[in-house]
Amino acid sequence: MPAALGRMARLFKIGAVVGFSVGILRALRRRRTPEVTGSATWQPLVDTPAPAPREGPVQFAPGGVEPDDGACPPSYPIKAKSSSKIFHVPGGGSYDRTVPDRCYANESDAEADGYRKARR
Repeated sequence: MPAALGRMARLFKIGAVVGFSVGILRALRRRRTPEVTGSATWQPLVDTPAPAPREGPVQFAPGGVEPDDGACPPSYPIKAKSSSKIFHVPGGGSYDRTVPDRCYANESDAEADGYRKARR
């Protein structure tokens, strides 16, 4: 048993010396300062004016109209919902119960405005 303790003590001393040496090497590496190769130059910041804030309602792309009291005018029968980005065509399963946020004359105008056709 005493021989095993002696070996453990020797290994502990070697580990302590190695750990101490690694710590010193790391500290020396951290202290190095980078070499200066020239002077730093930056382009001056250009003061650009901020864009003016928009006022009033959101402007939609041309091709659609606002509904009149929750109903689309006869010349714009496609009903579109902004929250779901879905449009409904006459004869569709949900057309009659859909309250539109926007009305379109044809499907291509609704698709151009970012809406997709209802699946039913």
